[in-house]
Amino acid sequence: MRHGRARFVTGFLLAPVALYLIYVISPYAQAFYIATTNWRGVNASPQFIGLENFRRLLADDIFWQAVLHNILLLVLMPLLTIGIALFFAFLLNAGGRSGTGGIWGSRFYRVVFFFPQVLAISIVAVLFQQVFRPDSGGMLNGPLIALGLPPVGFLSDPDVALWSVLGVLVWQAVGFYVVLFSAGMASIPRDMFEAAAIDGAGRVQLFFRVTLPLLRDTVQVGWVYLGIAALDVFAVVWVMTLEQGGPDSSTTVMAAEIYRNAFEYFRFGYASAMGVVLFFFTVAFAALALRLSRRERLEY
Repeated sequence: MRHGRARFVTGFLLAPVALYLIYVISPYAQAFYIATTNWRGVNASPQFIGLENFRRLLADDIFWQAVLHNILLLVLMPLLTIGIALFFAFLLNAGGRSGTGGIWGSRFYRVVFFFPQVLAISIVAVLFQQVFRPDSGGMLNGPLIALGLPPVGFLSDPDVALWSVLGVLVWQAVGFYVVLFSAGMASIPRDMFEAAAIDGAGRVQLFFRVTLPLLRDTVQVGWVYLGIAALDVFAVVWVMTLEQGGPDSSTTVMAAEIYRNAFEYFRFGYASAMGVVLFFFTVAFAALALRLSRRERLEY
């Protein structure tokens, strides 16, 4: 009987495991192999060069500049997105006069906050290209020019461009996490908020002593997802910025350099080496984030 059950389960698992090996594990293995070759995408038998591509990466200033930009986004994008999303979610769920109920029209505001999520990221990039225009047609520079002030080079000033990219990424992501955290807060029993309010807790204490500890698992998941998204920023940088990562590589990221080396310079082996580095960055971040935030589950 037990042998028959094992065959039954194995039969069901065989197809999905085979598909996973073919379409997930196999491409990873191929990328690792190509990273050790000088393949340019046209020769049928690439030459094996060992770790030469990785040695070249160590001396590639543009790649390390891209790594620094990814690390900056990795730190700031989750921090800003989660902070803003928690603030708005708390207002929507506990911003009423009593401090234990949501504000009037909270369902409508959730839809408004979530709206950027229905836009493709490339559309968001094109939209903000117009918002950041340096002439009187720009949404931000237009009023400045009308007041006689000099326009700000949101995408043309190397000192400002990366912060503009960060602002767009946060704007696009924050609505989803407002809805996610709102759902988590809605699942917390109202009795906890009411008991804390009776004991004299204000809104700040309600947030830090009741809401945030009970939302820690949800925040942890959001942090991991946002960190992975920050390491995989491509569409906004490639579509919105000057020179696809400019000016002067001031907004380039690892994904942009992988694409550039593969499909513009036809250095697929070198691009695969960058992809391997990005893979280990992503895995290391996810493992570290989950390890540091591990704790006993709170029951309520």
